[in-house]
Amino acid sequence: MAIIVKYFASLRENIGRDGDSVEAAGVASVGDLRAALAQRGGVDGDALARALCAVNYEYADDGQALKDGDEVAFFPPVTGG
Repeated sequence: MAIIVKYFASLRENIGRDGDSVEAAGVASVGDLRAALAQRGGVDGDALARALCAVNYEYADDGQALKDGDEVAFFPPVTGG
């Protein structure tokens, strides 16, 4: 199985696609996933490092454990006033 990755807003525009699929083997956490995506290429590592993250629709940090079938969304920080 795999982990489903979705990109939103300016992150999606910069990457040029809505998402990716990453084999779950060897990807134990959100931090591991960020590293795997940056290493794979085609993803701005700096933008990805600053991006907020949600795992299965709940905010998560880099220590969040991942498993087969999880959906991970990355989106830029949101500001407002």
